[in-house]
Amino acid sequence: MQKTDREIVRLLQEDSRLTPKKIAAAVGITEDEAKERISALEKSGIIVRYKAIVNDEEFDENAVEAFIEVKVDLQRGRGYEKLAREIVAYEEVKNLYLVSGGYDLVVIVRGSSMRNVSRFVSEKICTCDTVISTSTHFILRKYKVEGAEIKPGEGDDRVSIHA
Repeated sequence: MQKTDREIVRLLQEDSRLTPKKIAAAVGITEDEAKERISALEKSGIIVRYKAIVNDEEFDENAVEAFIEVKVDLQRGRGYEKLAREIVAYEEVKNLYLVSGGYDLVVIVRGSSMRNVSRFVSEKICTCDTVISTSTHFILRKYKVEGAEIKPGEGDDRVSIHA
């Protein structure tokens, strides 16, 4: 990938609402060339999607997210791909990663309640043939997401417990 394309991607990662005109000025190319390069980056799969980062506590205070660590029993001739494709298909799954360490996969899910997420784990993840065990960690508060600091809104009336 060319240096200019890397710079365009970096700029869009910081602010996906930047116009081709502003990107062109920042990297020293024409607006038309910026449009072409952005289009090529999208078509090649380097830029997958544009997304707003939302303060979930302000947007949907009832939503729950959790990290689910999944330990897998690998069977001969079968890697992680089949299970990963099965898990990715669920609407509740926001992210799925193959990781090193004590567990093999980390699944990030979103549900309407803790019970909803727990049910998803027990009825969908744990029922997969190659899943040995899971460990679920509910997200209690977000401080930084995708490089953006998440600050409490005006409705945050929690009292500090530090003296």
